[in-house]
Amino acid sequence: MLHDPAQLDLMFQALADPARRQMVDRLSRGPASVSQLAEPLAMSLSAVVQHLNLLEASGLVRTQKVGRVRTCQIEPKALRAAEHWINERRLSWERRLDRLGDFLAEN
Repeated sequence: MLHDPAQLDLMFQALADPARRQMVDRLSRGPASVSQLAEPLAMSLSAVVQHLNLLEASGLVRTQKVGRVRTCQIEPKALRAAEHWINERRLSWERRLDRLGDFLAEN
């Protein structure tokens, strides 16, 4: 997933929405049903399902339906991919700033 720019774009798009980030935050504490995820949100159940569909398409969340209950859980691999991408950029900038600091200290 990390090497697929389209998948990474979809993941960051999914995380760009506050409601979806709230769902991911809730799921980071453990699995939850769609109804449980919808409870604190000021939106219809169908809107929650649309948000979940995007989270699932991005790879951040996976769902399983047992009977009438759809249970969602976080996909840690996807979060690691986003974390890796961000860390690569952070390390690159830290190296650049360290070189700048060294240069400025010499002059």
